[in-house]
Amino acid sequence: MSQEKVLKTLESLGLAQLDARVYFFLAKRGPQKATDVAKSLKMPKQTLYVVIRNLQKKGLVTSTLEHPARFGAVPFEKVLDLFVKAKMEEAQRIQKDRDEILSDWQSIAIAETDETSAKFTVLEGRA
Repeated sequence: MSQEKVLKTLESLGLAQLDARVYFFLAKRGPQKATDVAKSLKMPKQTLYVVIRNLQKKGLVTSTLEHPARFGAVPFEKVLDLFVKAKMEEAQRIQKDRDEILSDWQSIAIAETDETSAKFTVLEGRA
């Protein structure tokens, strides 16, 4: 699988483009200091810290207690398992609530609109 394909997969699973790039970098290079990551990815450190916080909230990046901290990525296999589990739980929840959701949908009435207002169509071309 090419780097581009892996990044697109991470994005399709819900990661922002920058999040996917930082995760990929850490997963391939191992634990890194923020300064080194920011330099390598040509990214402002402030932006990098926001991305790292996002990835930590999702459980995809860890940090050490040393100073300066080193950030590391959770193994890619585990990340895929986390996403698969989350998607399966979401699908099960929707399936469980399906009848109630459909009932709510059918109970919502839409007021009829008055379609007597004047309309026009724009035609383009030579004829």
